[in-house]
Amino acid sequence: MKRLLIIAIILLSAGSVDAQSKGLQKATFGMGCFWCSEALFQRLNGVTSVRSGYEGGNVANPSYEDVCTGATGHAEVIEVTYDPTKIKYDELLEVFWKSHDPTTLNRQGADVGTQYRSVIFYHDQEQKELAEKYKKELNDTKAFGKPVVTAISKASAFYVAEGYHQDYFNKNGNQPYCRLVILPKVEKLEKIFKSKLKN
Repeated sequence: MKRLLIIAIILLSAGSVDAQSKGLQKATFGMGCFWCSEALFQRLNGVTSVRSGYEGGNVANPSYEDVCTGATGHAEVIEVTYDPTKIKYDELLEVFWKSHDPTTLNRQGADVGTQYRSVIFYHDQEQKELAEKYKKELNDTKAFGKPVVTAISKASAFYVAEGYHQDYFNKNGNQPYCRLVILPKVEKLEKIFKSKLKN
């Protein structure tokens, strides 16, 4: 009887964990330095977590130093976990495209290399179709004046970046890179997407 009770408790607790995570979805974006991307998406209402990492390469468990060489093929990305009842995937796409230059190949500002490429890693067919549709509309309307070169690829192995890369802007806001590069992006986000931000 005692054993059955323990099993029942385990099953109930597992169910509650499932209920907590049920309904949450993932989105993965590469848009230059992941310190910048993370700082932006963390502020969106409906986003429950953002992890910086590496995706799209051909080497298992790459280090930051490995990725920086450009030889592993990985992009610096963020893995966004979000609640679709509070923020939709197409809203995340809007923030993605309006928060970096998707017309420059393998470059964002002074950050140059394939690891800084503009890329969307889709997790299902719906994400793929929404991303492709949005990209086509941007190009058809010449929204940026130049073609959008953002790659749209199937999600592959995601490797979480080293601990010091996580929550970087919040922990290092006084660093020159944070003040000169990330802060203006955050301020732009707060101006354009004010209604989508956490209180």
